[in-house]
Amino acid sequence: MVPVTDYATTADGLHIAYQIVGTGPTDLVFAPGAASNVDAAWDWPLMSAFLRRLATFSRLIIFDRRGTGLSDRIMTSPSQSTLEARMDDIRAVMDAAGSGRATLFTTEEGLALGVLFAATYPHRTAALISSNGVACQRWQPDYPWAVPDSEWEQDLDDVRRGWG
Repeated sequence: MVPVTDYATTADGLHIAYQIVGTGPTDLVFAPGAASNVDAAWDWPLMSAFLRRLATFSRLIIFDRRGTGLSDRIMTSPSQSTLEARMDDIRAVMDAAGSGRATLFTTEEGLALGVLFAATYPHRTAALISSNGVACQRWQPDYPWAVPDSEWEQDLDDVRRGWG
């Protein structure tokens, strides 16, 4: 059964889709990587089992970051795609869910959102957990193990041709 999807409103007026699962003693906010869909996640057996397991010991709060899944698209200005604006998705969802303090669980590039949120709102962050966290998506002189631009562009072309 898919949990009810609600919507939080960010400071810049976007609507962020979120769901709450479980009734555990601590809030756990799951910040996904690049793509998510809170409804479709329950159709994927591995993800569904993972989320249900997290909800056995927490009040799990999952959401689609701006521009993904059931959340609003970013169309009005480049300021809506800054790291600070995307970090506000977490704050808005926590406020809408009535969560004053939570453990953040991030994946992939969601790590940057979690770190910024924890630094900006230490009083609202109980802990930060990351799985497969990355500091940078593209090759930089000080981050040489990231994906080079040529591979990045090929990956984007593959997504454009093969996604849905």
